[in-house]
Amino acid sequence: MRNGFVEDAQKLFDEMPHRNTVTWNAMIRGYFLNGQFATAVSLFNRMKDRDVFSYNTVIAGLMQCGDVDGARRVFDGMDFRDVVSWNSMISGYVRNGRIGDAVQVFEGTPEKDVVSWNLVVGGLVKYGEFDLAEEYFKKMSVRDCASWTIMISVFGEAGRIVEARELFDEMPVRDVQAWNAMIVGYIGNGCVELAEGLFQKMPERDFESWTQMVEGLVECHRINDALKLFMEMPEKCPKTWNSILLKLMRNELTREAHALLEKMPYRCVISWTNLIVGYFGIGEVCDAIKLFESMPTRDTTAWNATIFGLSENDRGEEGLRLFMRMKESGPSPDKATFTSVLTICSDLPTLHLGRQTHAHIVKGGFGDIVSVSNAMVTMYARCGSMDSALLEFSFMPIRDVISWNSIVCGYAHHGNGEVALEMFERMRSTDVDPNAITFVNVLSACSHAGLVDQVDLFGRFGLIDEAMSFLDQMKSDGFEIRASVWGALLGACRLHKNIEVGEIAGERVLEIEPGNSGIYLILAEMYSSYGRREDAGRIKARMKEKGVKKQPGCSWIEVNNIGHVFLSGDKSHPKFRRICYVLELLYTDIETQFPKPKAVLLQQVQVP
Repeated sequence: MRNGFVEDAQKLFDEMPHRNTVTWNAMIRGYFLNGQFATAVSLFNRMKDRDVFSYNTVIAGLMQCGDVDGARRVFDGMDFRDVVSWNSMISGYVRNGRIGDAVQVFEGTPEKDVVSWNLVVGGLVKYGEFDLAEEYFKKMSVRDCASWTIMISVFGEAGRIVEARELFDEMPVRDVQAWNAMIVGYIGNGCVELAEGLFQKMPERDFESWTQMVEGLVECHRINDALKLFMEMPEKCPKTWNSILLKLMRNELTREAHALLEKMPYRCVISWTNLIVGYFGIGEVCDAIKLFESMPTRDTTAWNATIFGLSENDRGEEGLRLFMRMKESGPSPDKATFTSVLTICSDLPTLHLGRQTHAHIVKGGFGDIVSVSNAMVTMYARCGSMDSALLEFSFMPIRDVISWNSIVCGYAHHGNGEVALEMFERMRSTDVDPNAITFVNVLSACSHAGLVDQVDLFGRFGLIDEAMSFLDQMKSDGFEIRASVWGALLGACRLHKNIEVGEIAGERVLEIEPGNSGIYLILAEMYSSYGRREDAGRIKARMKEKGVKKQPGCSWIEVNNIGHVFLSGDKSHPKFRRICYVLELLYTDIETQFPKPKAVLLQQVQVP
């Protein structure tokens, strides 16, 4: 039974000419251990002669599978109970989150042993009842190492490190777990030097002792000391080694981490993958690709990290080519792979490849995964196919806040503000709570549709008090007001000519993103339109002083599965002249159909 050979055990049991209680108990326990709970209960019900161990085994097994009421019925049916019976009930109630019942059973236990006390104290700690746990600990007449260790951990987690040390010093006997708990407490409270001193005094150390101390040194940026201690470890742990590398990379010391990895024999796929992520994080795309290509073995995570890194560094086309290689000669793509590829299709955008990826997703059985479906909705929306986006959204069995944000954002960005707001109202009727991104999308929808007075989030948009009150409410609800939120508010102000709120919103964006060239230009334009030329000049001078340069406008279009990229001021497209003539014809036709002499309908393109 312990090795999983259930059928063989059952066959032997059936062939036995005589069976005793021990044999029946062994079979029942074996069924529970192998997850065959119904069979275990059925066998227990067939038993003619049961002992207390039979009952205790079934109580523990039923608690393990979550049948708390069934365990209680077995317990109540016992003619005789020993301390193990009571402890099994306490442990089971704790395991299933019923700490109140656990305490009640504990109080009714006629003869409590140290295990009984440890179970209730540990349960109270698990569910955050620290004060009550401390009260029970003080009532204990007999304690073992586990009793003391539980409370040392409690005091350490609560920041009461002095009291934790006092308990540690009071212990008549300390095992390695008690030493480890005290070291973890010191590290968690920033007392790494004290943890080091205690570590050096330990009479014996286990794997956790070494691991906790190395990771503690890593956390306080003492990388060299962590590395030195790691080299002294009797058993090297890949997880601990990788934590050292990760800390170096989080401090943008990716090259140093790479050099360290090359010198050490402790390399694994995770180490290489972390380095790839590190290089992408500092924008060293070529080094990341070189490292990927030099890996002796690559798992799905390594491929995913590289595809995602290329996407994040504006090398989406290379990411798609790598995905093609992965399908041909690499491991099978997973949900993370498809999410990254769909994101690339959204960014380029390329509807043709997006549809192909959708087909692979359906074929691979990933269509019902929420994160993948969200990426598909976003991809279709950004590629301009809102019908397909809505269709995918409609077929989703489960929707989270990202799902709703994706569809609201899609309609908002395509200028269909009324539908975006309708989707937002539908979202509010569900149990999914809007977040800061939802707010950005609703603002965008209102700006595009001119429906600002319909948004009850703002009341009457354009009044500083109402706008600021709403943002203050977001802060009090725990939302971080991101630059994108202020940017959306600025866009709405620009459209509805509310320079007072727009000025505040623009400055808030620049506090967070001082290099955002678009915000400087919008503010300067708003100032100029109100005749505030000095303020407009001040903004442009500030932009120049900070070295912020205007990024050229860029747009994409896909025609016959071929992507065409256009940059503002760029005339290198092979069909540039033909495009200009078509635009000129459109301009003339619009002027004829809708004459508006005082308004600029379309900027004319000068044909060279």
